[in-house]
Amino acid sequence: MKNLVMDYYQLTMSYSYFKNNKYGETAYFDMFYRKNPDKGGYVVSAGLDEVIDYVKDFQLDDSDIEMLRKKGDFDEAFLKYLSELRFTGDLYAVPDGTIVFPNEPLITIKANIIEAQLLETALLLHKNFASLITTKAARVVAAADGRSVMEFGTRRAHEAEAAVKGAKYAYLGGAVGTACVQAEKEYGITSLGTMAHSYIESYGSEYDAFLNYAKTFPDKSTFLVDTYDTLKSGVPNAIRVAEDYLIPNGYRLKGIRLDSGDLAYLSKKARKMLDEAGLNDCKIVASNSLDEFLITDLLIQEAEIDIFGVGENLITAKSDPVIGGVYKLVALEEVCTKSGK
Repeated sequence: MKNLVMDYYQLTMSYSYFKNNKYGETAYFDMFYRKNPDKGGYVVSAGLDEVIDYVKDFQLDDSDIEMLRKKGDFDEAFLKYLSELRFTGDLYAVPDGTIVFPNEPLITIKANIIEAQLLETALLLHKNFASLITTKAARVVAAADGRSVMEFGTRRAHEAEAAVKGAKYAYLGGAVGTACVQAEKEYGITSLGTMAHSYIESYGSEYDAFLNYAKTFPDKSTFLVDTYDTLKSGVPNAIRVAEDYLIPNGYRLKGIRLDSGDLAYLSKKARKMLDEAGLNDCKIVASNSLDEFLITDLLIQEAEIDIFGVGENLITAKSDPVIGGVYKLVALEEVCTKSGK
């Protein structure tokens, strides 16, 4: 656990609480946010599992204490206090997947003031990231209007952990699968994918590339059809491989993928060509810098797209990449004596 993922002022405040004998006071902190991302109407709360794990396992180890000792800002009594500190308070929260709104508490912490203060940064970073990606995914899925959405953003995530956890939160937001294999290993989310342009270019012809892929994966063949010319080459070659190899051997062409060009126009033309070849069950997948706004535009144009692969705009929430979650002291508990003073 990286228990020093905290802002330094949490430690300086806590030291002052300690030196002024305030560490026995019970404090209440609320975590909430002030504005919906993308000028939307809601946020999907997420990341509670990460928060709970952090709180349960909070403990500064010997190397953490030694690092703080070297800074020279804290006395040994406080360092000993930190080394023995565990979370003993209470945590109240809305469940993951709950639709929430600005200024509504997502988490309330009741604990002694030092325990509560030291949680601030980790609690916010877990909740902010998780809720941001889950909300973005929910918006994309809503825009897809019943069509499947796959998370394709692994290579554009801000780093490896963001890719894996981003896939988890995209799934929570409604995505049916992810390109990230590690996300399947860690969370059981189905990893999906077919081929890149480099695979097709490695063969002497597009037809040969499709045929060899079909022979490798006859029951799950989806071909990327825009390497050379989508309508003159890609779709016709996909149909030829279906007719020459897949159908005679008892299989069906599962799908084609469009990754460039006018996706609305190309999808409608491709759908007509596939249907005329008797491949009415072949799905059309679209990718290439999609988000909820572009998906909405495509569907207004009556694009014949069955599945959307959404990458960088989902995994980074590119259009509005911050949820401004805050963590504020809302109450201090007073201890009354029997005399009422």
